[in-house]
Amino acid sequence: MNYTVQHIAEITNAQIIGDGNLLIKNIAYDSRIIYSTKNTAFIAINTQKNSGEKFIESAIDRGIHIIISEHHYPDFENITWIIVENSVEFLQKLAKYHFENSHLQSIGITGSNGKTILKEWLYQCLWNEFPTVKSPKSFNSQIGLPLSLLQINSSYQLGIFEVGISKPHEMEKLENIFHPQIGLLTHIGTAHAANFSSEEELIDEKIILFKNSEVIIYNGDHSLVDQKIKKSFSDKKLISYGFKKENHVFIKNNISKDENITVEYFGEEISFPVHQRDEATLTNAMALISVLKELNIENKKIIEKINLLKAVEMRLEAIEGIKGNIIINDSFNLDLDSLKTALQFLNEYNKSKKSLVLTDIVGVNSNAKELYEEVSELVNEQHFDSVFLIGDEISNFSELFKAKTYTFIDTKELIESKYLTELENQIILLKGARKFEIERLKDILELRKHDTVLEVNLNAILHNINYHKSLLKPGTKMMAMVKANAYGLGSYEVSEFLQHHHIDYLGVAYVDEGVELRKKGITTPIIVMNPEQHSYQTIIEYNLEPEIYSFRVLELFYEAVQRSGYDKKYPIHIKLETGMHRLGFKDFELDQLSETLSQKNVKVQSLFSHLSSSDMPEEKEFTLKQLEVFDRNSSYLIEKLGYTPIRHILNSAGITSYKDYQHDMVRIGIGMLGESADPEIQKQLRSVVSFKTVISQISTVENGESVGYSRRYKADHPTRIATIPVGYADGIPRLIGNQVGNVGVNKTLAPIVGNICMDMMMINVDHIPNVKEGDTVNVFNAQPSLKEFAGYCKTITYEVLTSISPRVKRIYIKD
Repeated sequence: MNYTVQHIAEITNAQIIGDGNLLIKNIAYDSRIIYSTKNTAFIAINTQKNSGEKFIESAIDRGIHIIISEHHYPDFENITWIIVENSVEFLQKLAKYHFENSHLQSIGITGSNGKTILKEWLYQCLWNEFPTVKSPKSFNSQIGLPLSLLQINSSYQLGIFEVGISKPHEMEKLENIFHPQIGLLTHIGTAHAANFSSEEELIDEKIILFKNSEVIIYNGDHSLVDQKIKKSFSDKKLISYGFKKENHVFIKNNISKDENITVEYFGEEISFPVHQRDEATLTNAMALISVLKELNIENKKIIEKINLLKAVEMRLEAIEGIKGNIIINDSFNLDLDSLKTALQFLNEYNKSKKSLVLTDIVGVNSNAKELYEEVSELVNEQHFDSVFLIGDEISNFSELFKAKTYTFIDTKELIESKYLTELENQIILLKGARKFEIERLKDILELRKHDTVLEVNLNAILHNINYHKSLLKPGTKMMAMVKANAYGLGSYEVSEFLQHHHIDYLGVAYVDEGVELRKKGITTPIIVMNPEQHSYQTIIEYNLEPEIYSFRVLELFYEAVQRSGYDKKYPIHIKLETGMHRLGFKDFELDQLSETLSQKNVKVQSLFSHLSSSDMPEEKEFTLKQLEVFDRNSSYLIEKLGYTPIRHILNSAGITSYKDYQHDMVRIGIGMLGESADPEIQKQLRSVVSFKTVISQISTVENGESVGYSRRYKADHPTRIATIPVGYADGIPRLIGNQVGNVGVNKTLAPIVGNICMDMMMINVDHIPNVKEGDTVNVFNAQPSLKEFAGYCKTITYEVLTSISPRVKRIYIKD
């Protein structure tokens, strides 16, 4: 986009306060991830759950001079305002105008699964045929689609955009903004299906996108989809693909036996090798071919393009590095969009020093000087301490980069220079095209080299938090429990991510946990749930807030406050006993408590209690009694105090089962990790944790031979046994050996055989075809799930997660 403030106001019927001649090329919607302020406006998006206007000051502090909002805040000087009636509708109206005046050919992709993969594959195949723009990441919603469309400029000939909906009546609004010439419908599955009365309603809603399309390409294996498309769009060009021979595009040969895959397209045969032969990959390949043929790409080129397809890596990963560094590894692909995404991710960390490794941008049809001028402009705004450039092309433009800049012909030369291994206490972003293999740098810089890893998906945590927030009233605060190293996931990494996303409180068990977070820069309020007597002075020194559960603790802590010279009312959190009989003040102590508190220089920041059985429907009567006691006792104490602290009692299960008792704040723990005792709630959550390792060796154990210590497993026929490098020192309990537990290999469960060793265990892979050394093994994730693994261990998911050894490398990803 490229509009003046005045032009935008005319398009959207908005009001201007300030300079109407200022140019806007970009619109930022999140103050936390503003990576460039030049010609950028910040839009304060207001939704039912949140107001972006709370973050206007943050955007201005970052250097933004143009604000789009529903209200004017005159206290800010030298700011140009675009005042709108509704921020979301403004964005949609501007995007509609921009798209309809762009004159580019467009592809719109909708469906339940596969949208992003097909968009990325199409882009890989078409960028060098037509100058092409695409949705960044998975931007496909009421807000995401308009932001995607606003990327269009006059140089593009083709646009590929995802369109996603989560509830009825959304697609009509999106089709009004964006009406693609070619419509592509992917697999229809269960994503968001719970929000629709039937599968038929879901399909009807999805295909609204195609009402002005010229061509519709869809998966004809789904009989209801096939029926509805043919009935609704009989006047359009229809192309169906799938495994059924009745489709216009189908696989002709035996996919399990033949070396090549042969796709028939309206009678033409296109044959090519495919390594991955799962149904989803082959279905996506048929959809891809259908679009390429419609764009008149010849068969020979299609085969070449399919052979060059790269796996779509939809993630960035963060790992602990040597010398106190954090390594952000985004060495999977490199274009301007993915560079912007990586720079946004970088801004979520508060390390003061940072360095960048950046390679040539490969496979972009663009003037090199213009391209690297834009790249350097983006990089310079991040104020890197050091920039390491790899490749002939980007090195020619090293003078454009303001940081201390080093140039190298290839990755090997950078490794040999030893520059990177000298960096300390920095965040290091590795961003490069695949051909430069800069993932080798990660191997050198990471602290732990263990093949066994615990992957933590930060975006899944955010999804789960947002799901629970959707059940709350808009003003209800949320506290995230990060005790026990955030349930084994990594307290600092998870807390920093949550702080970036404006969590209201963090909860730890012991003072040491809170101190570690403070030392690493976490500023969010932290409640210490189990403050020990010797730690009170440390609590005050590090601005932590203690739970107070008895008169003895209250007196001792107040003495520490007096000794410290703290001259304000110190924030404390009063625990009330409501039936769990663990800690807390009882109802007959409330009068004495209120009197004692009135004599102390402390402020009750919150009143809270714990539910013992909120995840057990059979204990609903007891839980309701606890809630009643808490409501009564906390109300009584508030009346005595003369002011109103925050009240909170609901945990993860309480949020979903007892919504009427949310009070002022709720506490989320296992729920943000994607676990719920309620099967219906579980369907709405995303898995956060994957515990993975690899196969070290595969051996054939002959009939009668034994495996492992104490010869607890003996083969009764020649059997293939794989050894994997994970054992009880990594947190795998010995009790699940000897065929009690399973792990996942190639989407198949493999039983654990013999005794589990300290650092290794053995699994039976006799029934798994094509298994080989180096293959990935899922200790738990999807198969088996975390719940299933906990079942093998005869325990709960909390214990499984908190038992994983610190020596297991944690990797933090954003998919």
